[in-house]
Order: sequence, then structure tokens, then C-alpha cells
Amino acid sequence: MAVFDHLAVGAADLTQGAAWARESFGVDVPTGGSHPLMSTHNLLARLSAGYFEIIAVDPGAPSPARPRWYGLDAPEIRASLKVAPHPVAWVVEGSDLHAAMAAASWDPGEALSVTRGDLSWRLTVPKDGSAPERVLPTLIEWPAGPPVDRMSRIGLSLERLILRHPQPSMIRDALASVDALDLAVEVAIEQGSPKLLATLSGPDGSLTV
Repeated sequence: MAVFDHLAVGAADLTQGAAWARESFGVDVPTGGSHPLMSTHNLLARLSAGYFEIIAVDPGAPSPARPRWYGLDAPEIRASLKVAPHPVAWVVEGSDLHAAMAAASWDPGEALSVTRGDLSWRLTVPKDGSAPERVLPTLIEWPAGPPVDRMSRIGLSLERLILRHPQPSMIRDALASVDALDLAVEVAIEQGSPKLLATLSGPDGSLTV
């Protein structure tokens, strides 16, 4: 059965992302680490289910050999992140990544092995680095178990995910194909132009971004 792993919020840089979280929710998101394969780095915090990530291109790392994940190299994503951080992906975890990929009713991309410090995992990334349909989840497998217990609770909560798409029934069927309709977070599927939104709350209030 799939479980919610994390929400990835992109930022133009981590300084901007940290300031946005502080101003929007009254929280300071701790430093995570770097991803050598993708030349990105992040900030991380624990949620009631899964965790929250602010991710950005690492300016001190060499250019990667492939497009970065979550569309971070796409000109339209880069332009929008300069305006303000926003969700770029959400991730669901299961015990058998290849079985989930085979069951998926869409092409989730290729399975890549990724590291951050002493952590290692496998997850799906399309060859162009994009998020499938802009709203479908990335699939992940943690061989040694998810690292959420290492992360701090900072008073931040994910109230719900909002998946907007011109064909809501297709999105619902896609989630059903990987057993991701019954998660520990609310997932609302709405009709509209493709967009991933999330309602987050912290000590200073809630906001849909």
C-alpha cells in the first residue's frame, strides 16, 4: 500500500525559501543536505504524516548530467519560483518501487538511485525532469526505511493537497493504479489547468500555495 512520503516546495534559492516559510507560517525549516546526482539541496521538517521539503538548485554544485527533478530546470518553473516558492512535486512511498512502476497507469519515468549524505533511496524521474501531468506523484522506495524520524517537528502541518487537472477522472484512476487514493493526508482532485497546490498551516496561520 502506498503512503504519503513528502511534499516538495521549490524555491529560487534556500534563503528565499527559508524566509518564505518564516513569513508565511512562523516556522524555521532546518537544513537538510545536498543531492549530488541532481545538484540540488534542501531544508526539511517533519509533518504529522511524512515530511516537508524546500528544495532549490545548489549554486555551488556542478551542472548535473541530466535535467534536474521536479522541473527545476524548466524556464517557466524557474520564473515562477523567482516570484515565490510553491509546490513542485509530491511523493508517495511503497515497499516495491518496480511493482508500483509496473502498476502505474502513466509513465512515471525511470528509477534512479539517489543519495544525500548517508541516506540512499530510489525514486522515479522522467527523462526531462518534469512532474508527470504536473500533478501526479513521484514514486519512492527507502530500502532502509524513511528518514522522517531524524527530522524536527516545527509546528508545520499539511492540511491537504489539491490536484487540478482538465481530466480529474484520469488523475483519480492514476492514483488508484498505485493505491494512492487513501493516504494519511487529504487529496482533493479538481478540474482546471494543471496545477499542484497545498494548504499548509503553522503557528502564524494557514495558507494555500
